[in-house]
Amino acid sequence: MQLHGIDHIVLRTKNTPRLLQFYQYVLGAELERTLENEGLYQLRAGNALIDILSVYGDIDEGQEPHYPSSPLAHVCLAIHAANEQAVSRHLRSRGITQQLTFATRYGATGFGRSLYIQDPDGNKVELKLV
Repeated sequence: MQLHGIDHIVLRTKNTPRLLQFYQYVLGAELERTLENEGLYQLRAGNALIDILSVYGDIDEGQEPHYPSSPLAHVCLAIHAANEQAVSRHLRSRGITQQLTFATRYGATGFGRSLYIQDPDGNKVELKLV
């Protein structure tokens, strides 16, 4: 398995319009895909995506958001590997004992196979085959 780069990050927000305004109009990211039923807005940032995920509905301006743990829901790393089994073998050989379940998900390079693990601090990390 070889790390290729960042595919996308997912940020939680309680004020979706404010965060979209910042990433679109301040930083210049372009809205690429919207899944309104899931509260998910995907913005193109060069070769990667910034996903904005609405949580607990929107809050009023001036209020501080309170997140379940962190505003970062997860980071997705693009990886090169021969296949899903090679990734699983590599992770197991490095002491990862978590359940390793691949699924098809959307990211910066389109749909692809990925799985979730947690780093030692409990941050969610998605590994996506490219």
